[in-house]
Amino acid sequence: MKKNEIEQHCTELVVPIIEENNFELVDVEYVKEGSDYYLRVYADKEGGINIDDCVLISRALEAKLDEADKIKDAYILEVSSPGLTRPLKKEKDFKRSIGKLVELKLYKQYNGAKEYVGVLENFDENTITIMNDDDNHDEITFNRSDISMIRLAFV
Repeated sequence: MKKNEIEQHCTELVVPIIEENNFELVDVEYVKEGSDYYLRVYADKEGGINIDDCVLISRALEAKLDEADKIKDAYILEVSSPGLTRPLKKEKDFKRSIGKLVELKLYKQYNGAKEYVGVLENFDENTITIMNDDDNHDEITFNRSDISMIRLAFV
């Protein structure tokens, strides 16, 4: 299975667990770091997710993954909160982050830089607009397709 197929498969398995416990699925990622593969599930809930919630999700998901047995590589399953620097992926992530400081990374340079920090001003299905956190405080609009990562900035 390819990376995106593994992430989709895991998402399909974890969503019922997430929904029946009134959690929110923030993200699923399958990455290789060094010689190890990691299957990471980021979840949240009103008031914040705790270690017991992560254990509940992990055990239930592990059983479903073992039963399906579709991931051929050995991997480490991690379930955690998205943290303070949570990635913005879904529309609701962007909505709740309007007016907050974000950092974004681009696939290629724009005006001599690949990384920007600024206040999220606006977004739509194709673009993200920030008020740049430099001396000029310029408003900059980026095409979403040019952004490799956008997340809340840690202040």
